[in-house]
Amino acid sequence: MDIMPTRICTVAGLTMLSLLVVATSAWGILALTFSAPRRDTVHLAAAAIFVAVSVVALIALGFHRWRWHAIAIYFALFALVVVWWRNIEPSNDRDWQTDVAVLPYATIEGDVVTVHNIRNFDYRSETDYTPAYYDKRFDLRQLEGADLVAVYWMGPAIAHIFVSFAFAGGDHLAISIETRKEKGEGYSTLKGFFRQYELYYVVADERDVIRLRTNYRNDPPEDVYVYRLQGPLENVRRVFLQYINKINDLQSHPEFYNTLTTNCTTGIWLHTLVNPEHLPFSWKVLASGYVPEYAYEAGRLDRGLPFSELKRRAHVNVRAKAANGATDFSHLIREPPEIAAEGSP
Repeated sequence: MDIMPTRICTVAGLTMLSLLVVATSAWGILALTFSAPRRDTVHLAAAAIFVAVSVVALIALGFHRWRWHAIAIYFALFALVVVWWRNIEPSNDRDWQTDVAVLPYATIEGDVVTVHNIRNFDYRSETDYTPAYYDKRFDLRQLEGADLVAVYWMGPAIAHIFVSFAFAGGDHLAISIETRKEKGEGYSTLKGFFRQYELYYVVADERDVIRLRTNYRNDPPEDVYVYRLQGPLENVRRVFLQYINKINDLQSHPEFYNTLTTNCTTGIWLHTLVNPEHLPFSWKVLASGYVPEYAYEAGRLDRGLPFSELKRRAHVNVRAKAANGATDFSHLIREPPEIAAEGSP
């Protein structure tokens, strides 16, 4: 009997099993570390136990006598971690940071949508501001289009993307999908994979959500680009109502944010699925900095200009700083840029 193929299969199988243990144990350790209640040492002890069992399981793979017992114990423990993790529930009842403390909602009467708690803070710096909110009625028959807003702070591949809806008379309603952080809590991309943040829709005046980024965030500074989207108004209307329905749903059914699957760009893409002509999913949806370029390639931005020129014109930082708190802020940041004054961003 030729035992060589058998040995090769055994080694290959054990290698695959060890990789599976490493991958699942890494996930389990991070889940126990990040998803458990803060200031609770129990989850640290649980993470330490899980590390120990994982190491023992890996070592036991080299010993035929103990191999399957150790693997059975490990995966039983891993199953318990998965069950625990899946039972972590999102909540609207936490000690929230002031900028995300108030949930927006809307009421719909025919073609009129009244949006409540539109954020419009009076900023003195990024962290020093006077909270303010207002309610406003929007007539869907007056919907004129939507803008794609891209915010960059760490190179071309990463951006925060949100949408601003334009109505007749110069009204704009910006909706930004973000994390809802508690007081004293910072953002971590890694934590965002482990049910650490609730999902939050910032519904804001552009003088708030755009001016905050152009005029007050300096560490690091942010570059903001505003692109007018191209497409049928009935598509814009359907997407707007999708946003409104989601905002209302989050009032009674909170959800977790996820760095990969439930974030600013995947949320926008999912809302566009209501339209038959929606863009197919692309890696550029995940590499969010390339979303404007992807929209341009698909004909959803003005193709009358090269993308580089369109991007230059879409850069609003200089105009936003000049407009500052003006009541016609939204109009002023969309004025055609003076090439000599603004130059190339």
